[in-house]
Amino acid sequence: MPERFDGIQSTARREQLLLAPFAMRSDESRGRRYPEPEHPYRGPFQRDRDRIVHSAAFRRLSGKMQVFTGERGDYHRTRLTHSFEVASIARTIGRSLRLNEDLIEALALFHDIGHPPFGHAGEDALHECLADTGGFSHNRYALTIAEELERPYPDFPGLNLTWEVLEGQAARAGLSRGPTDAGPLLEAQVVEAADSMTYDAHDVDDAVKLGLVTIDALGTVPLVRETIDRIRRHSPRLDGTLLRRAIVHDLIDLQVGDVLDHVARAWAIRPPAGRAEAQRAAFRVGPSADLAERKSELERFLYERVYRHTELARMRSSAQARLARLFAALVREPHHLPPRFQKRIDQVGLPRSVGDYLAGMTDRYCDQQYERFVGSD
Repeated sequence: MPERFDGIQSTARREQLLLAPFAMRSDESRGRRYPEPEHPYRGPFQRDRDRIVHSAAFRRLSGKMQVFTGERGDYHRTRLTHSFEVASIARTIGRSLRLNEDLIEALALFHDIGHPPFGHAGEDALHECLADTGGFSHNRYALTIAEELERPYPDFPGLNLTWEVLEGQAARAGLSRGPTDAGPLLEAQVVEAADSMTYDAHDVDDAVKLGLVTIDALGTVPLVRETIDRIRRHSPRLDGTLLRRAIVHDLIDLQVGDVLDHVARAWAIRPPAGRAEAQRAAFRVGPSADLAERKSELERFLYERVYRHTELARMRSSAQARLARLFAALVREPHHLPPRFQKRIDQVGLPRSVGDYLAGMTDRYCDQQYERFVGSD
């Protein structure tokens, strides 16, 4: 006999049944800067997720490369695909720990929304351009987007996200607005761990696919060597594309399993009694000490052999120079700015308004504007 349908289950009831005592519950949220009525069937963090996904800034992440520029083809990851991958892994960890998956997903999709064009190279260029006015940080710029630049609603500026999502991003930017003796929510800690394991594994994938480094060279790194050995024991003849993909899958699975085992060992005797205790504890959700060291070895290899690759360095230098010249051109002739950024000059000053405009651009649009206002190289 089919189970009787009792109507739509409230967010509070669902979380009461599913979440651990140390998870962040929706009905405990500190709310939004501009009060809004509750939604009948979506919790506050679900609404945050939807607002982020439907924002213009989030859509533009599809045109912002993660590490490699578009000149090398279209296989490699963008900030958008990276954000989805982080959200997927973070939700897996969060579900296993009985944390708030809605909050985790919102934090993960939001965490890179402030990245400027051309990856960290673009961030470094803007930081230098804005050195006299506080520099540039993509983590801080994400808050600017969410609280000022996005305007989907007629009654208030920004996306009006919950305090918890904004606080999670503020902590990434070193601007935590919470109690001084409390660390990030466990949900934010999970996203931070997922971000790290995602870019380690996927930068390996992109680097091999684009021919910047070989699998044999990666095999000199102990963490990758162990991964290859495990794969070879089950599939000794695996090679080429299938081997590359298997390495990525194994690296992710290894890291997720390690984080969950690390948390289980730390909480085996006494897990946190509640959310406040978890935030004030010295323990942080993340890899074990052993895996953290092996990840550091892999990251040092990627830094030396991939991120500093001669061809990438040339592209990075060229992109930074173009961004700096475009910044200077728009500061000289601010009438070229869109009207809303011209109005913004009175609020934040000319350099910051130009920087905010440039930071929102995709890689391609930045190049187009460079040709328009500076000229082709």
